[in-house]
Amino acid sequence: MREHAADPLIEFRRVNVDATLALAKQAAVAGVKRFIFISSIKVNGEETVTGHPFRADDIPAPLDPYGVSKYEAEQGLLALANTSEMEIVIIRPVLIYGPGVKANFLSMMTWIDRKIPLPLGGLVDNRRSMVAIDNLIDLISACLDHPAAANQIFLVSDGEDLSTACLLRRVGNALGTPAILFPIPAWMLVLCASLIGKSSVAQRLCGSLQVDISKTTSLLKWAPPVTLDLALKKTASFFHSHK
Repeated sequence: MREHAADPLIEFRRVNVDATLALAKQAAVAGVKRFIFISSIKVNGEETVTGHPFRADDIPAPLDPYGVSKYEAEQGLLALANTSEMEIVIIRPVLIYGPGVKANFLSMMTWIDRKIPLPLGGLVDNRRSMVAIDNLIDLISACLDHPAAANQIFLVSDGEDLSTACLLRRVGNALGTPAILFPIPAWMLVLCASLIGKSSVAQRLCGSLQVDISKTTSLLKWAPPVTLDLALKKTASFFHSHK
């Protein structure tokens, strides 16, 4: 999110497309039977309407250079599956969290741990999907040899979608430090963020990004083995031990 390249798409393509396809082609030549690619929900888009989640077979609509490069890599891999004996599995995760998580999730935990009052108590109508690293790893493991996974695209989450306010409270419970929230209307947060050039931050806080994992659960007979609250407790335990 802090790229400084003159043309970010060129740089993302160099790594996410060119390097991925070079590795996949070598894998196919070497006789690898199945290649699992960790893509991104950004291939579907940046935001959903609450109650209308992204689905694995939706028409892709990536908006930023990173999402575009991941989509192009997917297309190249699926084309390779048509011309080789190697099977492709594509997994598009949502926000991944767990012990050692960085970026915005770490900042959120730090704010709550320091008992900083947050003006996010009014964000109760949006919904965000997330996935614990343990659940993502379990799905990858399931895709290694499941016959129904071949040449498929899967979305993955914890199976529980939370509003921003609910997430903050659940994180506070995991940390043992209740989140201090006071309500400010979402439109006011969006306006203030736009005035200081932080519209993208407001979108992540106020908007929805939900995924429907019914294809994943039905086709693979898979379910997230770790509950969201247990995953948050593991994340919080690591946070406390590394402060």
